[in-house]
Amino acid sequence: MGPTERVARARTAVAALGLPAGARVVVACSGGADSLALAATTAHVAPRAGWLASAAIVDHSLRADSASEAVRAAALCESLGLPAEVRRVRADGPGGPEAAARDARYAALADVAGPDGLVLLGHTLDDQAETVLLGLARGSGARSLAGMAASTGRYRRPLLALTRADTAGICADLGLVPVEDPTNQPDGPWRRADGGPLRRTALRHHVIPALEEALGGGVIPALARTADLLRADADYLEATAAEALAAARIADDGTHPPSSSPDDGTRPASSSLTLAADRLAGLPDAVRTRVLHRAIMDLAPPGARGAVGSRHVEAVDRLLVSYRGQGPAHLPGFVVARREGDRLVIAHEPREE
Repeated sequence: MGPTERVARARTAVAALGLPAGARVVVACSGGADSLALAATTAHVAPRAGWLASAAIVDHSLRADSASEAVRAAALCESLGLPAEVRRVRADGPGGPEAAARDARYAALADVAGPDGLVLLGHTLDDQAETVLLGLARGSGARSLAGMAASTGRYRRPLLALTRADTAGICADLGLVPVEDPTNQPDGPWRRADGGPLRRTALRHHVIPALEEALGGGVIPALARTADLLRADADYLEATAAEALAAARIADDGTHPPSSSPDDGTRPASSSLTLAADRLAGLPDAVRTRVLHRAIMDLAPPGARGAVGSRHVEAVDRLLVSYRGQGPAHLPGFVVARREGDRLVIAHEPREE
């Protein structure tokens, strides 16, 4: 008897990663249904594709039972034929418990995978819909509303076309009993500062069911389609902005230096960036604001980049399109933007102790 339809779809999705024989892949597995379904699928595909597969379980050390749950998740992966490693982390960084846990988890996963390994994540269509709604609630732009890409750097999300119901069904089909994480429940141990459930948990249990009831179903795939469309738009606009930023840069000798790789993500060698104001002012708003955001992010220290928001970009934009002699715009990470004649200068200017 062959696999069920949903098991077959998951195996096809993982095999479609198209990795070469010898590729090292690490499945991020919490023991929940999504990641356990991915672990089981990868355990089936990897030996047939010649991949070197293992699993990583991250214990955030936030609950008394988390250590034993991590051990159980590791045992489940081992039973599937995936060598498993448990990493304990402290989720005490900035941005609240969700952001801190995510940052600590991704750092641990990258460390387990090593410099050449890929990390497989069990995000589903439901996760994609929730991500879009979270971006919408924050008033974010197209990039945030574009949700999660199937491939981002070393991370792969092969189950984005499957639903949470699919992954629960895969576990049932294969006789696997997932680890239940109380954090994902509305009355779970993690709370917002105002005492309410975490935002993603509230979306999952309250908002999306209400939308499905009000709109007659189909909300989750519709939100995922919206993410796909916006991702294509955002990719194009950001590539255009990278070219515009390279064209507007002014070197110390007053020339516009060529840039063979404007979108390579590297930071300028100096602590300042000088741009031709006239070249930027005439750009469409959607391109110009992206140019300014990229420039600010290039100069901001890594720890300050998460604080850069639309109001900072708007403050710098006013130096271009509505300049009336106003003073500099002060940005996160001791970055300052100022107008100097026909030039816009953005510089990292740490304060003296």
